[in-house]
Amino acid sequence: MAVKIRMHRMGSKRRPFYRIVVADSRAPRDGRFIEQVGHYNPLRKEDIKIDEAMVLDWLQKGAQPSDTVRNLLQKQGIMQKFHELKLANKSK
Repeated sequence: MAVKIRMHRMGSKRRPFYRIVVADSRAPRDGRFIEQVGHYNPLRKEDIKIDEAMVLDWLQKGAQPSDTVRNLLQKQGIMQKFHELKLANKSK
């Protein structure tokens, strides 16, 4: 089972709001998900909340972020921490 970290669209017409979720890659975009790890409001750019510990845990388990989520994680500095963790584990 391939697991993805992606966005789940919510909100009304022309007022999007996204939850950042961990879901099976075969599930529909707004369908069933495993766990919610954050949210993002594109109308207010500074409104990004991501649970860093949960995301790092899922990335270590092999979850693949979508392109948009990867960009958000890079803005928050989470991808950098993940790469540092991966290098630290590799050197042990």
